[in-house]
Amino acid sequence: MNIALYFGSFNPVHTGHLIIANYILENTETDQVWFVVSPQNPFKQTSSLLNEYQRLHLINLAIEGENGLRSSNIEFNLSKPSYTINTLTYLQEKYPEHQFTILMGSDSFQNILKWKNAEVILKNFPFYIYRRPGFEIKETHGAMVKILEAPLLQISATHIRELIKQGKSIRYLVPDAVMEEILKGRYYKS
Repeated sequence: MNIALYFGSFNPVHTGHLIIANYILENTETDQVWFVVSPQNPFKQTSSLLNEYQRLHLINLAIEGENGLRSSNIEFNLSKPSYTINTLTYLQEKYPEHQFTILMGSDSFQNILKWKNAEVILKNFPFYIYRRPGFEIKETHGAMVKILEAPLLQISATHIRELIKQGKSIRYLVPDAVMEEILKGRYYKS
């Protein structure tokens, strides 16, 4: 099976994430997109992070009934911070029958050389990269890269968290089930 791995904090998952995942399913040879929730990204502060189990739950609410979309808590039991190379190695050992492709935005790909064992990842894994304005891919570093023109919404999890703190609506920025759970759990209020 061809699996696209969509790594992220998903703090919270939003409509933009879902549109990109669906685009990958519809426009590539991908059988499933796995939302890999990172408990602790080495490049991000953890102070504003919702608990990883709550973020995973929000993804499950967002993708309920979608056959090609799946959440993954694979990094929850790996060492922290979460390094992509460790996750990829583990996934290859656990699922040798699958082919894994890394899905990311062009903004993230520009930082790829800062990743732990970046040269191993670039050599051994293909990438689906969706363009983000202002972040052109000028160098692929020898990786197998397919650049996609996925539809983008100017939605960010940071902006959603800020709206929640201000008591403003996040309707249409996240799926209704996600919005209801965020409101019920009073997530991101403080």
